[in-house]
Amino acid sequence: MTRRLVYLTLTGVLLLTAFPLYFSFVVASQDNSALAQVPPPVLPGENLFENIRRVFETVPFDQALLNSVIVSSANTASVVLFSTLAGFAFAKLKFKGRTALLLTVVGTMMVPTQLGIIPLFMLINELEWHDTLLAVIVPALVNAFGVFFMTQYLFEALPTELLEAGRIDGAATHRLFWHVVLPVARPAAAVLGMLTFLNVWNDYLWPLVVLASPENQTVQVALSQLRAGYVQDYSLALTGTMLATLPLLIVFGLLGKQLIGGIMQGAVKG
Repeated sequence: MTRRLVYLTLTGVLLLTAFPLYFSFVVASQDNSALAQVPPPVLPGENLFENIRRVFETVPFDQALLNSVIVSSANTASVVLFSTLAGFAFAKLKFKGRTALLLTVVGTMMVPTQLGIIPLFMLINELEWHDTLLAVIVPALVNAFGVFFMTQYLFEALPTELLEAGRIDGAATHRLFWHVVLPVARPAAAVLGMLTFLNVWNDYLWPLVVLASPENQTVQVALSQLRAGYVQDYSLALTGTMLATLPLLIVFGLLGKQLIGGIMQGAVKG
């Protein structure tokens, strides 16, 4: 009886969670005028492909998707690599000023992102990177959250004895990182990679500030243009949103096994 109640509760939560996504698909497959009906439609319509065609005709959505894939992939790879390197150093290597430097890195997380926009914009202009993808990629190559996240994970998950055994066998620090640290850090790296990809993919403010040309805009900026106009075309906007969600589902599918492995590893340790 208790197990049945748990399954019913989980099923109810799943349906409530999935309903916004389903209703977005319903709206994306309807004509905009159909949405004014009372009660609103709850079944998919026949205008999905027509709405998809209008999305690509209204804005350069294919180029925006490609730009977002480039920016998100580059930032995800760099954040995971540099954060794992820094986390390994802070968690397991001894050097002068380690604690003070880690506290400084963590302290930067308290500074609101909006405070850095103006000086960062001035720097980007000095480098003549305005309206290029470099202006979006380079400032986000590493972040304090990733460093702190990997430091905490490696401090607990990476046995010091394993590193000492590697050193006794003659492995240098860079070999220890590639052959010992990276395999241990894989579950946390998958979680950090997915969080970073989601964060960069959904970033709107900074790309809006530095990317002016339509061919350089990311998908979130392109979506904002679909919502422009005196009359809101919700079918058009939600069709674009559905298309922009597909790459996120693909990333989750690729990293899902590692995510579940990381969660199960944490549960066993707990």
